[in-house]
Amino acid sequence: MDTIVPSSSYVLEHDDLFLKLWPHRYDYIWAEYPIPGEKPRWHTESRHPLSDRLINQGAYLYGVRFSSITNYIMLDIDRGSLYHPNNDPLALPRMRAALEDLGLVSGLVCTSSYSGGLHLYFPFAEAQKTWEIALAVATVLENQGFKRAAGHLELYPNPRTFAAQEEPTLYHAHRLPLQLGSYVLDEDYVPVSASKDLFVQYWQQCRLKNDLDLVTLKCILKTARRRSYRVTTKAEKFLNDLNAEIELGWTGPGMTNRLLGRIAMRSYIFGHILYAKQPLVGEALVQDMVQTAQNLPGFYEWSNHVHEIEKRAQDWARAIEQTERYFPYGTGKEINSADVNETSLPSYHDQLATTAREKVRLAIVTLLEEGGLPVTVSARFKLLTSRFHIGGSTLYKHKDLWHPDHLMDAAPVENPPHPPTFVETSEVGRYEGAPTSESPSSLLGPKTGNSRPVLAFGESLPVHLVAGVCNDISAEADGQLCFFSVKAAIATARINRQRVQAERRAIQAEHRQRRVEAAQKAYAERMEQYLASGDAILVGAALDWLQRLQR
Repeated sequence: MDTIVPSSSYVLEHDDLFLKLWPHRYDYIWAEYPIPGEKPRWHTESRHPLSDRLINQGAYLYGVRFSSITNYIMLDIDRGSLYHPNNDPLALPRMRAALEDLGLVSGLVCTSSYSGGLHLYFPFAEAQKTWEIALAVATVLENQGFKRAAGHLELYPNPRTFAAQEEPTLYHAHRLPLQLGSYVLDEDYVPVSASKDLFVQYWQQCRLKNDLDLVTLKCILKTARRRSYRVTTKAEKFLNDLNAEIELGWTGPGMTNRLLGRIAMRSYIFGHILYAKQPLVGEALVQDMVQTAQNLPGFYEWSNHVHEIEKRAQDWARAIEQTERYFPYGTGKEINSADVNETSLPSYHDQLATTAREKVRLAIVTLLEEGGLPVTVSARFKLLTSRFHIGGSTLYKHKDLWHPDHLMDAAPVENPPHPPTFVETSEVGRYEGAPTSESPSSLLGPKTGNSRPVLAFGESLPVHLVAGVCNDISAEADGQLCFFSVKAAIATARINRQRVQAERRAIQAEHRQRRVEAAQKAYAERMEQYLASGDAILVGAALDWLQRLQR
């Protein structure tokens, strides 16, 4: 797809490099030379292509359109436009800077005619799909505040609209350069030549410099804020809402059903308007859904249905084809306004918030099921951000799902019937039964020897301290008693520690069970709402859940 070969239905002037720059000659435009001060009256000729010899003859003004692929784009800025250098010297440099993100770094400028308008050409080596490069360039310029409007700023090829029940509309035509009143300009927008050879030389220089960034191009196409189609306002909003939900792909587990449902809607209702030659039904619809899902971000990372995606797509395709609520757009009915209202389709930001909450909730459920939910706030925060890749701002917005204080408020846990007594000491608080400096556990009592050093759980008393602790007891008998008393204290502390750990595990298990039951109840209530909604897609999802439940 590096070169575009012109049609051979007319005599080609093989040595004319200028004419080779304009390979698509069908549905060309022509006009008689106007009276000075007036605009030409353009006509479209569809009976035959524009030949090289007609152009060279120069009896009329000519212009060309675009085919399905192109190796250049052109900006048309009229003399009276706010973006013209005479009105805003920095507007055109800003446009150039915006297009550099796409890899379009060098352009060729010439006047369009005696009117003083400018044509800025950006040729590139590898030909691209016309609709893609048109939409990408239009989006980049619009995101920088440049509005396309006749008489101010026009883009060739233009982002083309589609009629619901008609053939695709033609791309707009532009007049060929270097006809009467058109000259090549230098960097200061001063006319320097009307030579076609010089035009070709500049064109080839720009072509070598403009290396399109295809990754950026695809990214811009996916994140384009709006796409204009010749459809009703409600249908256009419905389509844009579907795009907003679909293009983000999978950002966590539990999203396959929702996304496949939205993909099914877009492919079935709008597929023939967006890219397909005819409405997608049957196997064509299934394959389009599978390909769309597999190409979305996060599919292989998060979806649990990778191995059965085609079966899931078949289920959704069958459901949407059998419903009377949805149908391919333009088949004789209007889209029901209930399908596109705010209640049936949440806004883009509401969907993001819901997705974020679901991700936090599933992370907490996972930790509870594993028994690895940290007790402290800082430990939970660190684990959720590092292991589950949840942003800090998201966690602060949804504290009710993970913060210990909120969790305890939402689902209080009963204390065990006989909690261990907590004894406050001058050093640290210890559970009753553990050795402390005030209540040593020596069998001989506190008056029979010096105070025993405080021991940590599992710590053995050093041998050289035994005599010191029991210095007024006989060496062998009483020393052995003292040693055995230390072992007894350590054993008692170990038992207390095990008891506390067991009680803590029981509390965590009970809390985990309550969270799981609450989640299951909430999901069941949601499925009940789906069943009562009357929406075939939602009802299908609920019935699918019931079948899995019965298994």
